[in-house]
Amino acid sequence: MNDTQLLRYSRHILLREISLEGQQRILDGHVLLIGAGGLGSPIALYLAASGVGKLTISDGDTVDISNLQRQIVHHEQSIGQNKAMSAATTLAAVNPQTHVEVVVERLAGEQLAVHIAAADVVVDASDNFATRHAINRACVKYAKPLVSGAAVRFDGQVTVFDLRHADSPCYACLYPEQAGADEVRCADNGVFSPLVGIIGAVQAAEVLKLLCGVGQTLSGRLMLLDALSMHWRTVRLKQDPACPVCGTASERCAQ
Repeated sequence: MNDTQLLRYSRHILLREISLEGQQRILDGHVLLIGAGGLGSPIALYLAASGVGKLTISDGDTVDISNLQRQIVHHEQSIGQNKAMSAATTLAAVNPQTHVEVVVERLAGEQLAVHIAAADVVVDASDNFATRHAINRACVKYAKPLVSGAAVRFDGQVTVFDLRHADSPCYACLYPEQAGADEVRCADNGVFSPLVGIIGAVQAAEVLKLLCGVGQTLSGRLMLLDALSMHWRTVRLKQDPACPVCGTASERCAQ
């Protein structure tokens, strides 16, 4: 860490729990962020500002004027641009020391698996069940910690599936893929703009804690926010032994 970095990240370094060692882990970290929309915007900004060494951002969508109410990594000049490219431009101004790798398409199949296998932490900031389940399956396969968030209307949720541990629940334990749950999307239902900032900031905090190895993450806990009353509640999560994705500890180890 050079003198400029010591000064830039001094407020992290002053924290006993992070210190020089933790900040160096952030600088050496590689995070895969899937989605550069409402949740991905604050996540990307905080991770870049905090000095994450490599940030891979995947998004196949383009910036629309209706995104600007909440997707704060984008600007009016970004309208019509790919979201991952637009985010990379903003992040370069925030912190040029963070290397941003851009994937200008929706990751799927083998390409998704390759990117997840290469990352230290995976962040799900997508907006559909198919993508979330695909991310989850790959994170289980490669034992990668997954930071998951969602926000619609005034309701948000955030958790961590720390799939490095055999007894961790996965996303499919919470939302079984075969259940066929109805999609609830912002485009159809609206979303309170600060809500994605709140949930995204919590996701960013969980990523940094995972990289540093400090504190207690949200693994095994689902936090739910009602932004109308600003009331948080916590639900305990356990692995479903019958889950077809992660199954029992012995079944997972055999994968």
